[in-house]
Amino acid sequence: MNEYRKYNEIKPLVKELAKICKEVGYIDPELYDKYEVRRGLRYKSGRGVLTGLTEIGEVKSYTIDDGEMIPCEGKLYYHGVDIESIVEGFTKDNRFGFEETVYLLLFGRQPNKKQLAEFTKLLAEYRLLPMHFVRDIIMKAPSGDMMNALARSVLTLYSYDESGDDTSIANVLRQCLELIAVFPILSVYGYQVCNHYIKGDSLYIHTPPHELSTAEAILYTLRPDRKYTELEAKLLDICLVIHAEHGGGNNSTFTTHVVSSSGTDTYSVMAASLGSLKGPKHGGANKKVVEMFNDIKANVKDWKNEDEVRTYLERIINKEVFDQSGLIYGIGHAVYSISDPRTKILKKFAKPLAVEKDRVEEYELYELVEKIAPTLLSKRNRAASANVDFYSGFVYDMLGLPLELYTPIFAIARIAGWSAHRIEELVNAGKIIRPAYKNVAKHTQYIPLSERE
Repeated sequence: MNEYRKYNEIKPLVKELAKICKEVGYIDPELYDKYEVRRGLRYKSGRGVLTGLTEIGEVKSYTIDDGEMIPCEGKLYYHGVDIESIVEGFTKDNRFGFEETVYLLLFGRQPNKKQLAEFTKLLAEYRLLPMHFVRDIIMKAPSGDMMNALARSVLTLYSYDESGDDTSIANVLRQCLELIAVFPILSVYGYQVCNHYIKGDSLYIHTPPHELSTAEAILYTLRPDRKYTELEAKLLDICLVIHAEHGGGNNSTFTTHVVSSSGTDTYSVMAASLGSLKGPKHGGANKKVVEMFNDIKANVKDWKNEDEVRTYLERIINKEVFDQSGLIYGIGHAVYSISDPRTKILKKFAKPLAVEKDRVEEYELYELVEKIAPTLLSKRNRAASANVDFYSGFVYDMLGLPLELYTPIFAIARIAGWSAHRIEELVNAGKIIRPAYKNVAKHTQYIPLSERE
């Protein structure tokens, strides 16, 4: 309470100092063109600046013909294997696919039955947190933000690791496997503690049996009655698979490479990547999609009336309604233009869940917005198609997942990719990643304090 009062006392001063920061920090946008700075490490065409090589993930959104970039149907590959064929393969066998996907990303090969069984068992064994960790760490400092709570838990696990600073590949692999295994538990426990101590609801701390898949473990620990349907678990598993990796150029994976290149420990690297993913420009978009659709549902009387839906979407684009951002969340992607392969996968499997949950009308509204929005945005010279966030938020909502866990679910999946990229960076260890920044400030003389106005 004292610290809070002290903050209020200096608040006016901080506001004045912030104004100075904004004035001093402003850089003329024309200077970026003058010095050919690739803002966001992107060329004006949207193509990323090549900063590294990887064999882990590949995103394909265009072909090159006579030096010209031609947009194509989006493709995503994990170690050269098409993500759509991966999902088709394990769903055809009626089994879970996330553990198999983790194996492929880490080791670059598809496991046989024996290898997959041994690896799945190993991950399940690693789900066990250190003694009293839940009581001493998670419950002692409940947080309203699950990503911050997850990052804190990850950093604290360093203190429980006798080989925390050992960056040998064997030790880093062991650390990564343990983190992949405990991310679901840390995320759900963090939410349960927040739900109890901050929101006043009942506290549930369930320990998932070893035989459960990662997706099943999430639903088991989250729900008070520990129950879930097979379809629910299978669809959540697919969500984890399609979010597990997206090439080395996305913000959080690039963070993994940058921080790993400094030679620091695994826990620091993963906490940094979590900080990146937390950002609303990266991992928090699916929450905004759900909030936007809640707004649409509340303000559009006839969800099947295409003209009525189009009119409201135009008002969103014109910054008249919803959050006045002018964005139709879930439409458009920095890389994909014609289609996002993850969206096609998720849409296909979301419909059966919508039927099971008696939410077909909502699903059809999503389809209608997916149809209308790209046409509206194309009038504003924005190439757009539905991205993975468009349907993932709806799926999470149908699964009964709280909004607070949407981004942590992303992290639970993406740590597989981060781990593979961390190991790849260490195996090919070179120079610390250190891009150049040009200073454009004018040189000035030092003025003695007594002479300053």
